[in-house]
This record gives sequence, structure tokens and C-alpha cells, in this order.
Amino acid sequence: MKLDRKSRNITAFFLLGACVFIFFILNICIGSVRIALSDVARAFCGQESNETVARILWDIRLPRATAVLILGGALSLAGYLLQTFFNNPIAGPFVLGISSGAKMVVALIMVFFMGKGIRVTSVAMIFAALIGAMLSMGFVLMMSRRIHNMSMLVVSGVMIGYICSAVTELVVTFANDADIVNLHNWSRGSFSGMTWENVKVMAVVVSIVFLAVFLMSKPLGAYQLGDVYARNVGVNLQLLRVCIVIFSSILSACIVAFAGPISFVGIAVPHLVKKLLNTTDPIWMIPACFAGGSAFCLFCDLLAKTILAPTELSISTVTAIFGAPVVLWIIKRKEYQKP
Repeated sequence: MKLDRKSRNITAFFLLGACVFIFFILNICIGSVRIALSDVARAFCGQESNETVARILWDIRLPRATAVLILGGALSLAGYLLQTFFNNPIAGPFVLGISSGAKMVVALIMVFFMGKGIRVTSVAMIFAALIGAMLSMGFVLMMSRRIHNMSMLVVSGVMIGYICSAVTELVVTFANDADIVNLHNWSRGSFSGMTWENVKVMAVVVSIVFLAVFLMSKPLGAYQLGDVYARNVGVNLQLLRVCIVIFSSILSACIVAFAGPISFVGIAVPHLVKKLLNTTDPIWMIPACFAGGSAFCLFCDLLAKTILAPTELSISTVTAIFGAPVVLWIIKRKEYQKP
């Protein structure tokens, strides 16, 4: 039995890794300018290649694909943490309004500083998004103490999301005409315009949080079995909950700061991964959720760039097309399982 489960998990990780690799290569090769795989190989090997192709590859395609890989995994991991924390299958950064809160504060910072001609650094963007994410998370936690019905808690999160989105739209209307296009694209969710500086910052932040979350695998596994069991095996529930809130907020903030709010990934991917692995053990789910989120976002970003080329769709439009049916399936399955 253990051997069968282990072989299944290894097969699942192999499939996820293969999907990440294939979609990563396709994202590099496919775009408004097609780059042959041989040119990509020559560039990676340091051999001479067409200067235009090299610039497109190193300055545009590679930073973007790497950012999608990192942020997609972070978004899925944030969704998994929130679903574990609230014990709710449709909890996620977008649904609970956490992404919208982060977006609101980032928009305020961007408009204020852009209006004064001040450049906003990547670290400042993440810090601003973290403040917004923590404000929204604080509201959701406050409501969770008063509302024990998880469905109503999700509705409360959706409402705070709408309020924050309304404030963001109001802020964007006061931006300079030259900045409105960038702000509008960012507010709808987009991976365009990524730089190696952005990638470096997000890689450091997400790597640290991922490692910290992975080290929490055993306490998370005990937490999933109930508060009484977790206390009996020596888990500090208060500290664990604080860590889950902080880490999920940091991941959500990092995503919103660089790519804007992205819908449904944090809800859909953890459930698809759980179905693939056929286990809820965090020591398997944490890395699998990250890999699954990376593969899913790389696939969606590829479609966003190519479906209506040269026009680029917002990433949230594509993720909603594939993620919303999964959410409906989750709701239907939960209703069917009710006695």
C-alpha cells in the first residue's frame, strides 16, 4: 500500500515537472516573434546568435516565463494554506478579498509616487501589497470569529474584495493619462513587463516562504486532523495559525505587487493536485501545489499571449475560463457528499 502510494506520488511529480518544463519552453519560443528551439539552445550554451533574438529571449521572454513559474507556484501555495486554515474548499486569496486589499494599497502607492515622479522599487511594492493583504486578512479573521458559517465567511470576503476593487478603480481615475494604461493592465492581472530585478526579488521572497511552509508540514498535517489531535501531539496552534496567516499574506502580496490580482488559481490548483496525488499529506501537497500552480499559470499565460495575438488577454481572463469550472465541480461534489 505504501509502495503504491509512493510510486503514484513519484509519477505525479514527474508529470508536474514535465508540464512545467514543456510550458516553460513553449512560453520562451512562442510569441509575436517565433524563436526556434535551436536558437534557444544556442543562447543557453553561450554561442553566438541573432542579436535581436538574444535580446527578446534574455530581456523579455525568460524574465517573464521565470516570473510566471515563481508567482504561479506561490499563488497555488497561498490558496492551499488558506484552504487549510479555514477548512474551506473554496478559500483563496482572490475569493477572500486578500488580493483585492493588496491591489488597493499598491494602486494608492503607485498613483501617489508616480504623480510625484518617484520610482517605486520592487521591495516597496511588496511591502505595500503586504499591508493591504494583512488589512483584508484581518477583516476576514474578525468576521470568522463572529460568523461560523463558512459560506457566509466567503461571501464576506467577496464583499470586501468588491469594496477594495471599487476604491482601486476610483484611485486609477486620478492617475496621469500616461500611467493609466500600465495601471489598468496591472489591475486586471498581467505578467508582462517583468525584469530580472523583479525576478530576483520575488525569487528570494517566495523561496524563503516556501522553505518555511515546507518545514511546517508535520504541524499542518496534525492541524488537518483537528484542534484536539494537534494539541495532543504538541502543536502550538496559536503560533501555527499566525504563521499560516503571515505566509499566505506574504505570498499573496508578492503576486499582486508584480502581476496584479489573478483569479481562481489559488482555489482550483490545490484541488486538482489533491486529486492527482490522492492524498492530503502536506509534505507531498506543498511542493506539488507549487509545481501545479507553475504549470497552470505557464499554460494560461501562453494562451493569453497567443489566442488573440497581437492583442494580449489579461491572465485572469484565461485562469477564470479553466478555474471556474473546477470551483463549480467542488461545490457540486460537496453538495453531493452531504447526508
